[in-house]
Amino acid sequence: MDIFFLGTGAGVPAKLRNVTSIALKLLEERGSIWLFDVGEATQHQILHTSIKPRRIEKIFITHLHGDHIYGLPGLLASRSFQGGESEVTVYGPKGMKEYIAVSLSVSQTYLKYPLKIVEIETGIIFEDDQFTVEAQLLEHGIPSYGYRIVEKDKPGTLLAEKLVEAGVQPGPIFRKIKEGESVTLEDGRVIIPQDFLGPDQKGRIVTILGDTRYCENAISLALGADLLIHEATFSKGEETLAFDYFHSTTHQAAEVARLSGSKQLCLTHISSRYDRQAWHQLVAEAQEIFMNTDIAEDFKEINIPSK
Repeated sequence: MDIFFLGTGAGVPAKLRNVTSIALKLLEERGSIWLFDVGEATQHQILHTSIKPRRIEKIFITHLHGDHIYGLPGLLASRSFQGGESEVTVYGPKGMKEYIAVSLSVSQTYLKYPLKIVEIETGIIFEDDQFTVEAQLLEHGIPSYGYRIVEKDKPGTLLAEKLVEAGVQPGPIFRKIKEGESVTLEDGRVIIPQDFLGPDQKGRIVTILGDTRYCENAISLALGADLLIHEATFSKGEETLAFDYFHSTTHQAAEVARLSGSKQLCLTHISSRYDRQAWHQLVAEAQEIFMNTDIAEDFKEINIPSK
C-alpha cells in the first residue's frame, strides 16, 4: 500500500505544485489504484509516473471546487484510449452526477468502459472483504468530505511446521486452514484454524481529508490512522485567515494528528505563497505539536508497510 501525490497545491496550478490529486496504490492488495480528487492536469501528472489509468478502479472526490475536479472529465475520457475496460466508480458529493453527465454529453465523449457514479452521504460508502471506506462531512465553504480507508485484518501466518507435526501434509488442507476453515481428518481429528495460524495481521488505516477548517469530524476520521493527510493551506499564526477561508493551518493539522492518535501526518494543499525554502518551516511548525510530520510534494511517494 502506497500513497502517491500527483498534485499538492491549493487553488490554482503553480510551477512547484499542481492542484490536488492523490493516488492510493493498492497494486499488491487488489491490483488497482484509487484516486482522491482529480485536479486540472492530473492526467498530465500521471504521464510522468508508472501509474496506468487502466488500473484506476475508484475515484473519490472530496468536494466540487474546481481545483479538485477540473481534471476528472479529461481523465475519464482518456482512460478509454489507454486500455481501460474495467468499471470505474466515482464517489462524490451531490452534484457529481450532473457535473460528469454534462461534461461528457457536451463534449460528445463516449466511454468504452462502465462508469458508476455514487453521490455520497456520511457513513460507510464502500465495503468489501478487503476494505471499508467511511466518509464524513468537514467544515468548508461547500460540502467537503474526508475519507477513512480501513484495510480489514487478515489471517495470521500459517504455521506449516506445526501442521506437519500434527500429521497434515501440504496441500488443499493447508489452503483451507489458511482461509479459516476447520477440517476433519480421516482419523476423525478436527483441525481448528486458530490453533495453526499466527496472530491476525492488523489492517492499515489511511485518512485523506478534503479542504476543511479545524473540526471534530477530522479527528474522528483520523483515529489511530497509520497516515493522516491533512490540508495546511496556511502557516501558524494565520488562524483567522484560515477560518475566514474555510481552511487550516499547520498547527491545526498537527493538533488533529495529535488528538486522533495518528502515527504519521503529511501536510498538503499548500498555498503558492510559500516557496520551496518555506516548506521546511511549515513542517517545523507542525512538529512543534506533532513530531512525525512530513510535507507532500508532487510525485512524492509514501509507503505504508504491513503491520
